[in-house]
Amino acid sequence: MSNRFLYTLLLFFGIILFPKQSIAQQTEPPQEQPTDDLGNVTDAFQENFFEALKQKGIENYELALDALRKAENAAKDDVKLQAVVAFEKAKNLTQLKQFDEAEANFKTVLKTEPQRLDVLEALYDVYYQKSDYDAAIPLVQQLIKFDEDYKEDLANLYSRTRQFDKAIEVLDDLDDTWGESDYRNALRAQIYKQTGNTEGQIENLETRIDKNPKKEQDYLNLIYLYSEEGNIEKAFATAKDLLKNQPNSKKVHLALYKFYLEENQPEDAMKSMKIVFSASEIEQDSKYKVLSDFINFVEKNPQYESQLDPIVANFSTTNSGKIYEQLGGYYNSKGEKETALSFYEKGIAGDEDNFSLLKNTLLLQIDLQKYEAAQKLSTEALDVFPAQPLLYLINGVTQNSLKNPDKAIESLETGLDYLFDNPTMLQDFYKQLQQAHSLKGDTKKAAEYGKKASEIKLTN
Repeated sequence: MSNRFLYTLLLFFGIILFPKQSIAQQTEPPQEQPTDDLGNVTDAFQENFFEALKQKGIENYELALDALRKAENAAKDDVKLQAVVAFEKAKNLTQLKQFDEAEANFKTVLKTEPQRLDVLEALYDVYYQKSDYDAAIPLVQQLIKFDEDYKEDLANLYSRTRQFDKAIEVLDDLDDTWGESDYRNALRAQIYKQTGNTEGQIENLETRIDKNPKKEQDYLNLIYLYSEEGNIEKAFATAKDLLKNQPNSKKVHLALYKFYLEENQPEDAMKSMKIVFSASEIEQDSKYKVLSDFINFVEKNPQYESQLDPIVANFSTTNSGKIYEQLGGYYNSKGEKETALSFYEKGIAGDEDNFSLLKNTLLLQIDLQKYEAAQKLSTEALDVFPAQPLLYLINGVTQNSLKNPDKAIESLETGLDYLFDNPTMLQDFYKQLQQAHSLKGDTKKAAEYGKKASEIKLTN
């Protein structure tokens, strides 16, 4: 095999250790590639190296390492080839969870090219898998130079190594640069809980607000801490201060609407909730939580029900089943079943993996005698949840209602194989099988299943 062919294949596999900048700066069509980039490559090296790639491709990592060791011996003192082999060895060792050896081999590669991004990332993965967070920190600091998204990893690593002040500093810097995120808020809250020094954190935030009363995130963090401490009065006062200093703040209303509800100020609560729903900078998950509170609020204050539709319109572009499940549940509790079903069906169209929503939709379809729709939906759902006996039962009910007894029997008998320790559902299965055999005119079978159903003792 020629050096040129080996060079081409190594380039294809992304193994040659080219400096990144030389690739990025290549603006002209490449000239004929040199044939001696890898030096004098022996047939033994070629044969074993490509055998290693083949074995790795079929996940035979031990055999791949055997071949790489032979290739390593054939490479002798060629530094470039040794680095190529070390990189492949490290990847196979990582798959085998032999992390110490993998680390040593990645470091061998970094001696040749210390800024190789894919090697740095692979080594970071090794450190994380072996929970060596102290070693991961300087590596992530290097990775930040390539991608600032790694700053969140750095904050997490500082937290895991109990360097909480540094973690908070990084989180605050990220919030200033990128805005708030649920992940960073959760990590910050976790740090506060781990340190147990809530009072110190409160004092720190109060001092920072005094120095810079325009920094929104400090107010929000302080509101959270006061709320966690149960000091609702101070939390409410802090939210009002934020609104006074930054009248255009939207995120403050995530706190204000709750305070207004507790203070029995429904009009102000409604205004705050509407601001939350229309604010593009507030994440959808936060809006879902507010919607849930809003629905509970409307249940207790039906005079505000007319404002439900325009608020729901804010979610018209989302496919989240959570929204529609909450709305369906609200209207179903009021006895407005058709309206409830329309929301359930919208939700399941975009969230077919939501079993709770699926169950509510199917049961309401049957309640409203929409058997064809329930038959179609339950059949499709069985592809997603093939071991759920309730779906087989519902499918059987729909087939009986549509006068398809053979299909009903097939579905019901299959469903019985998945049913365990549920006497109520077992009785329902037997009753549906009784009905299916009656539709077929098989009175003997129908009587057998009727007897089985009657013998089941249900406890209250």
